[in-house]
Amino acid sequence: MSGHSKWSTIKREKGAKDAARGAVFTKIGNAIALAARSGVDPDTNFTLRLAIDKAKAANMPNANIQRAIDRIKDKGAAELQEVMYEGYGPGGVAILVEVATDNLNRTYPEVRLAFSKHGGNIAEKGAVAFQFTRKGFIHVKAAGDDFMLEALDSGAEDVQDEAGESDVYTVDVDLAKVRDGLKEKGFEITEAGLTYVPNTTIEITDKDTAGKIMRLMDALDDIDDVADTHVNFDIDESLVD
Repeated sequence: MSGHSKWSTIKREKGAKDAARGAVFTKIGNAIALAARSGVDPDTNFTLRLAIDKAKAANMPNANIQRAIDRIKDKGAAELQEVMYEGYGPGGVAILVEVATDNLNRTYPEVRLAFSKHGGNIAEKGAVAFQFTRKGFIHVKAAGDDFMLEALDSGAEDVQDEAGESDVYTVDVDLAKVRDGLKEKGFEITEAGLTYVPNTTIEITDKDTAGKIMRLMDALDDIDDVADTHVNFDIDESLVD
């Protein structure tokens, strides 16, 4: 499967740093509020359960989690909208930007500015998304042939070693089954959710291009309304300052 990239490691490390300083609380809170629309019980709402797990991993206080869930009861709160923006960055790399916003008139200009300021551009709807496939993704603190067999037996579609741990990919509708199956087998899961996996990847080997791409990704990540980004590039960690 395409999509196995050192970018996943870079992104995970950056996410851990953001979580340590509480910079992800707004994004996670929006994810919880959106998930809660389909039910406020995490035992019956798998998407909400994933969002709450992510919040706890980021040390988000329980009071914040509950406030995010309660937003669906607040008739005075502005309604969140889920939107996908598509664009290209330096080197022609493809980027999908998922946002959760209560004000498109604020969010779209911020995303467009991030692209234009860092050598990229917003694309028309559908111009980029066809290069990706929706998949379930699970990061597990385990690796090796034995783990791969256990994951495949649980229904995983693909397993890739990631620095002694594993990235597990599933058909999107099988995410809950595979995640719960691995958890029942005693494996430590540090991340799980739906993602967009590129069908092919672009290898970035030039340090200048790598720097431009990373500045664009940082600018997008700094926007509170940006929930997640998905890319088709593979960038070596040695090129990243």
